[in-house]
Amino acid sequence: MKRWIPLLAIVGIVLIAVFSLAGTYNRMVNGQEQVRTALSNVKVQYQRRADLIPNLVEVVKGYAKHEKDVLVAVTEARAKVGQMKLGDNVSPEQLQQFMQAQGALTQALSRLMVVVERYPELKADQHFRELQAQLEGTENRIAFARNQYNETVRAYNSMIRRFPNNMIAGMFGFSPYPYFEAEAGAEKAPKVQF
Repeated sequence: MKRWIPLLAIVGIVLIAVFSLAGTYNRMVNGQEQVRTALSNVKVQYQRRADLIPNLVEVVKGYAKHEKDVLVAVTEARAKVGQMKLGDNVSPEQLQQFMQAQGALTQALSRLMVVVERYPELKADQHFRELQAQLEGTENRIAFARNQYNETVRAYNSMIRRFPNNMIAGMFGFSPYPYFEAEAGAEKAPKVQF
């Protein structure tokens, strides 16, 4: 009977190690899925914004016939955003390109809103006001979804970098996800002139 005690101890230690490894692996898989879900939520909000833009452009087009260049810029920026596809395993470069395309669309929309200021009858249009309210709400949802994504990425990246998780992550190919960052120029306050 005493001969079996060391063998049982070794088997027990191996089983504990295997279950610990499996638990850590499963937590990493769950973390990865949470990041993918958060990224999907961000993409849904950006898609919602892209879906509102054609309606907004059509309403503005009816009033601002002389602002063709701005309307074309918005349409082209939206088309470029529509071509951008982010997969589940997004690289920092892909996320950067996606953010640049979204930033260009945001700038085009800002120019469109400046044009709107020149047309009081457009600002009074009920359909335009509804679209503008939906667009503002969507911008808030985008900011919230990006924050949620960054929080999820922070938790996941921290988990796979901690010891001994980093060894397990390396063995099974878990890699960090990139963060959404502020758009270029966001650190400067906009100039307001009256």
